[in-house]
Amino acid sequence: MPSPGPQLPPGLRRSESGLGIAYMAAGMFLFSAVDTHAKFLTAAFHPVQIVWVRQSGLLIGVLILLALRGFTVLRTDRPGLQIARGAIAAGSATLFIIAVRFVPLADAVAVTFVAPFMVTVLGALVLREPVGLRRWTAVFIGFLGAMIVIRPGLGVVHPAMMLVLVAASLFALRQVLSRVLSSSDRTATTVAYTALTGSLLLSLPLPFVWRWPETTMEVGLLVSMAVLAAFAELLVIRALEVAQAVIVAPVHYSILIWGTMYGYLVFGQLPDLWTWVGAMIIVATGVYTLNRERLAIRGRNGSV
Repeated sequence: MPSPGPQLPPGLRRSESGLGIAYMAAGMFLFSAVDTHAKFLTAAFHPVQIVWVRQSGLLIGVLILLALRGFTVLRTDRPGLQIARGAIAAGSATLFIIAVRFVPLADAVAVTFVAPFMVTVLGALVLREPVGLRRWTAVFIGFLGAMIVIRPGLGVVHPAMMLVLVAASLFALRQVLSRVLSSSDRTATTVAYTALTGSLLLSLPLPFVWRWPETTMEVGLLVSMAVLAAFAELLVIRALEVAQAVIVAPVHYSILIWGTMYGYLVFGQLPDLWTWVGAMIIVATGVYTLNRERLAIRGRNGSV
């Protein structure tokens, strides 16, 4: 979790928070478009190839960054953790793409919202961060919401939804590693290692699953997915640079709106009633958890 930084005048602080929220909202809109591209392309391409192409946009951006700033960007005291984070990011994205081939996009997005709860759990277990009773209660209720969406054992939801849960768990672990690395490495360093490590690992099985696009539409979708993914990553990074993470994090939930919209417009799919109920429980408890974290940070910095 990035540190709050120096105290700024209230007007400037509000202005930067608003700008960060705008960056995050735009990033979520683009990420939802990227997920829609990926789901559409799973009908013709292997998930590994889709994730590799999606990663290539970020990789090109990192290669340009290295050309401009030199290899000092890769300087880190924790190369093992950086490589592990990159591998986890690639694994999480691959599992999610495999899952959305079989399940509605909005349903999958709803389940990914358990990631903040898992971050809380991992933060308490791994980083020894203090977590009060109210936050533990929110975590428990949030997981109940996820079970309402997944409904394990009832045969209502495709078993692939469990892959989304695993992907969310890996994403949470990636976020915890980001907290650890933020104390020693720059954001650009972490992004560079994520792009390079993920692309390298995904390239290993790529020759066995690669299929050349056969139509102009397939080429266009693959290229636009890579470009949009790169822009979305940059917008989220920028949001975290200009505003505190606890301020912009709740905006992540807007991706459920865009996922539902794209799912209906492109695939004719809408979440059922129980999916909406579970999703609202997850969102409500997630926002509460983030708000408690925001208050805790303000308290530690003498703002309350």
